[in-house]
Amino acid sequence: MSTARVDYIAPWWTYWLHNFPHINLRLKPVDGSFNPQEDNYQQSLIFLVCVVAAGLGLNLLFLAIYLGCLCCCQSDEEDEEETKRPRSCCVTWTAVIAGLLCCAAVGVGFYGNSEMNDGVYQLTYSLYHANHTLNGVNTLVSGTMDSMQGSLKQHLARLDEIFAMRGDYIQTLRFIQQMADNIILQLTGLPDWGQTKVDLARIADQTSYVEYYRWLTYLLLLILDLVICLVACLGLAKQSRWLLTTMMMFGVLTLILSWASLGVDTATAVGTSDFCVAPDKFIMNLTHSGISTDIVHYYLYCSQSMPNPFQQALTIYQRSVTTMQIQIQGLLQFAVPVFPTAERDLLGIQKLLNGSEASLHQLTALLDCRSLHKDYLDALIGVCYDGVEGLLYLSLFSLLAATAFCAMLCAIPRAWRHFDNRDRDYDDIDEEDPFNPQARRIAAHNPVRGQIHSFCSYSSSMGSQSSLQPPAQAVSNAPVSEYMNQSVLFGGNPRYENMPLIGRGSPPPSYSPSMKATYLSVTDDLLRHYGSDLQV
Repeated sequence: MSTARVDYIAPWWTYWLHNFPHINLRLKPVDGSFNPQEDNYQQSLIFLVCVVAAGLGLNLLFLAIYLGCLCCCQSDEEDEEETKRPRSCCVTWTAVIAGLLCCAAVGVGFYGNSEMNDGVYQLTYSLYHANHTLNGVNTLVSGTMDSMQGSLKQHLARLDEIFAMRGDYIQTLRFIQQMADNIILQLTGLPDWGQTKVDLARIADQTSYVEYYRWLTYLLLLILDLVICLVACLGLAKQSRWLLTTMMMFGVLTLILSWASLGVDTATAVGTSDFCVAPDKFIMNLTHSGISTDIVHYYLYCSQSMPNPFQQALTIYQRSVTTMQIQIQGLLQFAVPVFPTAERDLLGIQKLLNGSEASLHQLTALLDCRSLHKDYLDALIGVCYDGVEGLLYLSLFSLLAATAFCAMLCAIPRAWRHFDNRDRDYDDIDEEDPFNPQARRIAAHNPVRGQIHSFCSYSSSMGSQSSLQPPAQAVSNAPVSEYMNQSVLFGGNPRYENMPLIGRGSPPPSYSPSMKATYLSVTDDLLRHYGSDLQV
């Protein structure tokens, strides 16, 4: 860019992106100058998308190999009690890290989507304002030319008939017509912005339309990522297989969408950065056929050292209008007393010249470089600062989301195997085992099966019976006493009667230490409270 340009400096990230290798599909380097209509430049952006697509392929291949090895390879069953806890801890931490990455990615994505939308809004606003300015110039020029070529000529034609006998007045009318032709000539020399190839209003409309659907698409993608992450965490917490299966399917879909958005964002960011490092060059090439170079430079740089290309035309316009007003004022003063019928046409010409003078002041303000130059700078700042920055954040979101879902897809199958191992552990336990806490809970909620009565309830019931009947004689026979002891303990269940566990003083060695401690504590309490009745 020109060294005189001090009011716009491209941000550093645009230079970083501009330095990305530009390679066409034939793997040959091409020029990195922004030229979207050139075939090789288009291929260089498509090449970036292809690189990201290759990354997606490698990611899916890695997941396929990992899941295949996880399904085919059988874990070592030895030392399961020692390895179960580290594996469960590894799955938990992997899920936690994946969830944190997903939440961070969604936060970054929302910020990047907002920044991108702000930049595009500033661009479209500047385009609409610049188009309004140019349309105002065209309207003033066309209105002034129509009044000079239409209304003025009609008034002069009627005055020619009225002043036909006065040659000096006819000469004045010819001079006024000459000044009017001079104004038309100067206005014709101004650039016709409508004839240029660039339609700012149409560009702004298309940009707004595309940006709305882009913003909405990313918003839905962000919400989808967040919902999948939360539901996957819920499935791991609830140990729900159908939730985890559904989230794995959606996780693969979101992984593909994340890589696709990464490719599109990267190519768009590189192309926009190519424009941002040299915007003047592209605009000069775009407008060279419709607008002169001096005018384009005048609006791009708006420097006080540069001459105004419209100054001469506007000066001639001002002088011509002033001369015509003086001539009409003289005719009103000297010709109207002699030709009263000429007053109406002279006042009409005077009113027309006053309107042309007002249009001249408005035209001078609109043609000044400061208004369009400000719109140009606002558009550049919106695109190159907020827009490219938003694209970088969206690219970071896509990368973090892809990493998070890849980790999630690796953690869910391991959690599934952990669930299977847990279910096998519970399936190995006999539900009829009296020392199984789960069997006790099932028996408590299942009235059909035999219930185990507590010793307190048994003694209270015995006490109530003794109050009604005389106490029975003490039985000293050991087998009978032991049988009664077992009948009290197991609630009369015939499976556990006549089993010499109490006499042995210890449960079978296959039970866990906690079960042994529970049994021994129950036995000690029984002997302590009913020692005289339960001794052999």
